[in-house]
Amino acid sequence: RRYADGKPEEGARMKIALDAMGGDHAPHVVVEGAVQAAQAWPEIEILLVGKQDVIEAELKKHKTDGLKLRVVHADDVVEMHEHTMAVKEKKGASMNVAARLVRQGEADGFTTAGNTAAGMAAALFNIGRIKGIDRPALATVYPAAPTTCLLLDVGANTDLQPDNLLQFAIMGDVYVRSVLGIANPRLGIISNGEEEDKGSMLTRDAQKLLKAHSALNYIGCVEG
Repeated sequence: RRYADGKPEEGARMKIALDAMGGDHAPHVVVEGAVQAAQAWPEIEILLVGKQDVIEAELKKHKTDGLKLRVVHADDVVEMHEHTMAVKEKKGASMNVAARLVRQGEADGFTTAGNTAAGMAAALFNIGRIKGIDRPALATVYPAAPTTCLLLDVGANTDLQPDNLLQFAIMGDVYVRSVLGIANPRLGIISNGEEEDKGSMLTRDAQKLLKAHSALNYIGCVEG
């Protein structure tokens, strides 16, 4: 539903594929959250992905008249205790089906409250990486003074190269501008001190790349 230049088609409605079976208390709390989201943002359509009969039974507990909610059936579920191998083995799992909806252009994004590693694997296997991004990253938004802060990566990767940190910085910058609405976000690299000569070799080498990237508002090292 988007043109090649990235601009949304006129009249296009954003569609979010939601793994209705993912999470500690799914599908009850996931469906409840979807109903609340549909009420708060009526311009968005939510695709509830999972076992159709179970989801529809949950929806009957809520007033959904006029809400843009649609159920997409998925045969299987990746459980919270399972390894990422389950993503490969369970092709019909709800998070796989939700991610494929994005790949097929039926949804603009997908989200899951289920197994984090499996959710990352489902995105990689079914959607793929952004061109120019070697490793995906997990990010979290948390309150800070004087404004909100985005921290990444928070657990998707272990051994990294300086280029990876630059890519994380670019993705974080785009997210903060587009989602949090901060026009010129400051960028720092977390280290064990503000001085440039502190930190690991990864941190020091990444600083050179961040300084050289003119589009980033890099402010230096930040002491955790």
